[in-house]
Amino acid sequence: MQRVIFDFDIVSPYAYLAFERLPSALEGVSHHVEYRPLLFAGLLKHWGNTAPVAVAPKKAWLFRQCQWIALQEGIAFRPPTPHPFNPLALLRLLVASVPAGGQPNRRAVELAFRHVWARDGGDANDALEAVTEAIAPVRDPAGAEVKDELAARTADAAAAGVFGVPSFRLDDGQLFWGTDSMAMLADALRRKQAHLG
Repeated sequence: MQRVIFDFDIVSPYAYLAFERLPSALEGVSHHVEYRPLLFAGLLKHWGNTAPVAVAPKKAWLFRQCQWIALQEGIAFRPPTPHPFNPLALLRLLVASVPAGGQPNRRAVELAFRHVWARDGGDANDALEAVTEAIAPVRDPAGAEVKDELAARTADAAAAGVFGVPSFRLDDGQLFWGTDSMAMLADALRRKQAHLG
């Protein structure tokens, strides 16, 4: 079974759409997904980039495109207001959902993404008690250990060449970026599977 590392930040609408589309995109391919939350702002700082939403016409375009993709795929898409928002509480909650060094499971990631992108379009940091209760963290999301681990995950991803979200990595070092790379990712996995088989 081939490992796919899925690097994401809850703040990204493209990461949400990629999360929702990933099972169908990789259907028929033997794989295991590791969900790795990171801080997109940390990647931007590392690479000296600006957030796409910092450019007004680009922000308008990306939300228009994401709405279109969601309609095509039948995915609930109700962007939070305001956006961007500070995703740290939700990212730390996901890191805290597992023991140190572990990876959150798909259900926890789904709860966090849908809390932001499939609710009523309100503030992403409202009603966090309900999502916290549903995810049931095993560590303190506000603790120093969790904060340091999120920073380390971001640094590790940058060191591996991750420059944006969503990103997908394979054990051989191949990196795939963006929702439009998912067919390319699936093709690479199929080729590797055929070679190993």
